[in-house]
Amino acid sequence: MSRDPFLQAAIEEARQGLAEGGIPIGSVLVCEGKIVARGRNRRLQQGSAIHHAEMNCLENAGRLSAAVYRKCVLYSTLSPCPMCSGAALLYRIPRIVIGENVTFRGPEDYVRSQGVELDIRQDPECIELMRTFVAAHPELWNEDIGE
Repeated sequence: MSRDPFLQAAIEEARQGLAEGGIPIGSVLVCEGKIVARGRNRRLQQGSAIHHAEMNCLENAGRLSAAVYRKCVLYSTLSPCPMCSGAALLYRIPRIVIGENVTFRGPEDYVRSQGVELDIRQDPECIELMRTFVAAHPELWNEDIGE
């Protein structure tokens, strides 16, 4: 079975972030079968408090109308944290495809309770990227998730 091309694009963003010295989490925003924005965790690269992959992706999308967001799917290599989940809820993105939630699990039950469909893939490459990073840089990972 071939991998979802949009999840693959998010993985490419994660790998690019890792190559830049960042945390390997990637995201893409898809509308009607087309990628409208890409992002990756850039907290370390930009010295940012908020540039998680999903937030960076939404920032890179620029201003979109509410009608556009409601037709989108947000892809992320990792389960979105409370901040990123909140952004998806704010813009009423109806579906989130999650590469994995083994390494970290955001507020998935709450997001579902708000009517968002979650599709959790448990993709081995997503899991390995995060496991390797967390093992090598636990202090950076803990900072990223607010611990």
